[in-house]
Amino acid sequence: MEMTEAEVKKVIHEVLEEQGKTHDELVLKTIAAILTSFGIDEEDRKEVRADFVHLRKWRKSVEQAQSYTFKAVITVIATGFVGAVWMGIKTALGK
Repeated sequence: MEMTEAEVKKVIHEVLEEQGKTHDELVLKTIAAILTSFGIDEEDRKEVRADFVHLRKWRKSVEQAQSYTFKAVITVIATGFVGAVWMGIKTALGK
């Protein structure tokens, strides 16, 4: 019995589709096992998500504070430099 090209393609497609399902199920089971080993139950998904949201907010606020601190330091240095130059000019013209 000889198969047509279309039948061969159909069989190949079905096998690949089944392997994809098996692969997806295996990945989900592996991820669930890893999370469970860290003490995260499947029922705690909402709380874990909320924890990650909180961590992201915390990280962004820390990054923003670092940015403001950097800007403040640059401003203080620039102001000090301009003040020193001004004092130098004032002293040079005053003599």
